[in-house]
Amino acid sequence: MVETTQKITGEVKISPATLNITQKIKNVLAFKEKVGEFSERSVTELSEIIFGGGIELGASDLHLEPEEGQAKIRVRIDGLLQDVIMINWKAYESLLSRIKLISGIKLNITDRPQDGRFSISIEPPTETTGGETIEVRTSTLPAEHGETIVLRILNPKALVELEALGLRKDLLEIFGNEIKKPNGMIIVTGPTGSGKTTTLYAFLKKVHKPEIKTITIEDPIEYHLEGISQTQANPKKGYDFASGLKSIMRQDPDVILVGEIRDLETAEIALQAALTGHLVFTTLHTNDAAGTVARLTSLGAKPSNIGPAMNIAIAQRLVREICKKCGSLEKAPTSVLEKIKRGLKGIPPEIKIPKFAPGLKVPQPKGCKNCNFTGYQGRTGVFEAFLVDEEMENFILQNPSTAALRKEATKKGMVTMQQDGLIKVLNGITTIEEVERITGPIKKISPRTGGQT
Repeated sequence: MVETTQKITGEVKISPATLNITQKIKNVLAFKEKVGEFSERSVTELSEIIFGGGIELGASDLHLEPEEGQAKIRVRIDGLLQDVIMINWKAYESLLSRIKLISGIKLNITDRPQDGRFSISIEPPTETTGGETIEVRTSTLPAEHGETIVLRILNPKALVELEALGLRKDLLEIFGNEIKKPNGMIIVTGPTGSGKTTTLYAFLKKVHKPEIKTITIEDPIEYHLEGISQTQANPKKGYDFASGLKSIMRQDPDVILVGEIRDLETAEIALQAALTGHLVFTTLHTNDAAGTVARLTSLGAKPSNIGPAMNIAIAQRLVREICKKCGSLEKAPTSVLEKIKRGLKGIPPEIKIPKFAPGLKVPQPKGCKNCNFTGYQGRTGVFEAFLVDEEMENFILQNPSTAALRKEATKKGMVTMQQDGLIKVLNGITTIEEVERITGPIKKISPRTGGQT
């Protein structure tokens, strides 16, 4: 028994027989049927079906949530959770023990959160996996009826090239120019799950060359990139972003990726690195690009360092794309046209957008098996960004408010995330409902002032 335990800890191998089954899972309904069929079988077979099915569906997370006498399995696809099936308590307990075991976390601890990880190997390669090992991060949390488990699937196939991020032509050119610079800081902002890591890795893949030394410090390392030195922070052992960044600076790097700036010490070292000949990629948790400076100053960083160090601040979100199989273009109602016109008011003339011709058509979701009856399949980014030129650097030295910085950036030609999303609506990529879901309602024109409210 001990020998078997040692063999399976840390890795799950999807057998060819299971692979034949999971490759036929093309929607949540099919996933539900297969999980239900295997819920009475061995925990090994059940777990393989759940993991393999989740990967085939392109799920970013698998959720196992205990309720009274049973447990619910849910998947997050394209950013939204969908219910799969309820399983009995015995199957839940077996899955919980197996997941804990392969994740390297303690089975007998149930009263506090635990984190672990394991890998899934699938052979032969499939369209969904490419034959690469898939890392899974495990998080357990004590809840009312048992332990809730969330499995985050880190599929290397999710990593894309810079050109596939959904950037407008003008933004793609700006980003391409900025990552060619030998020094300075590029900051990508947004909440958890907004695609920041994917964007940073796209930057890394673009700039990486044999003659360039690239080092990252992450918490945790989400994807492994060939030819790049990646190091993982471990705060429990005193190796945090700040101490790791100090050590990285002694390794003579050209490009540095700092997973996230969370405190003043990390911010100051990263800013100094950007000021002393290094190209620094990093992330911050802010609502928009304009909030970058305020966030850094709230940590204690000085505007006199922020302005000269920053090259560009970027904010992003992910919107769902209309399903290509069932989605259609239909004549936009007057109310929708008015919303789009309001939202795009003041957009720089150099930004090319489709004309508002009579009978303008916009995407409408329908729903089919291919898209799990949601009307959407896949996601793309909506972005906003402002460059820090000499004028903006002087403006930052005044320690402006976020609102003032947003106004200045817009005056200098920044297209907001919402406007970027509306351009994608006009280009037939997503819907206005999806843009408003992610970026908020499009503001109405005030009848008294003529301004937006």
